Amino acid sequence: MGTVEIIEGGNILISSHIITYGNAADETITERIRNEIEAMWNEPHGTTMYRGDQYSITFKITAELKSGVNPEEIMANDNPLNNYFRIEEFAHDNISFVDGLGCNTGYFKLENLYEGSTTAAHEYGHTLGLDHPTDLDLRGRGISGIMYPRGTLVDLPFQYDPSKPAGVTGGTMHPMYRKVKRKTLHF
Repeated sequence: MGTVEIIEGGNILISSHIITYGNAADETITERIRNEIEAMWNEPHGTTMYRGDQYSITFKITAELKSGVNPEEIMANDNPLNNYFRIEEFAHDNISFVDGLGCNTGYFKLENLYEGSTTAAHEYGHTLGLDHPTDLDLRGRGISGIMYPRGTLVDLPFQYDPSKPAGVTGGTMHPMYRKVKRKTLHF
């Protein structure tokens, strides 16, 4: 989630604040998450039409580690800027997730947050209300968009292991090859 502000001069600013907590959260990983989200969502230099005028889209992401956050604070949050992500070494189903489309809470498995992973940027897309695409066979179509989930079939160079056949262990999309594309920014 976040706030949207129309700035004079043809810019739309989408602002979000990431709050991390949990046993595996620290300052370094919090900054990595912030930077990944902001860099990836700003990379395509998106534009959109609003009331007949074209606007550029800019994402401003801030973040903080808040080790002592309590569940009551999270449940009582009514600030759309704030997105709470618990970070732990273990996750049920072995994946990171948000609690629902358009929500501001989620869970990151530490192993999914390596440099270049794209997991934080993908989960941020869910906070904006974006779902996974339904066509999960992208073979012959190049690099996948940010909202494609693990398990998507892709061209060999974008797989976990390019020597594996499509669909077997190692023969699906490696998340580090996802990108935010301009068409993703047409909300």
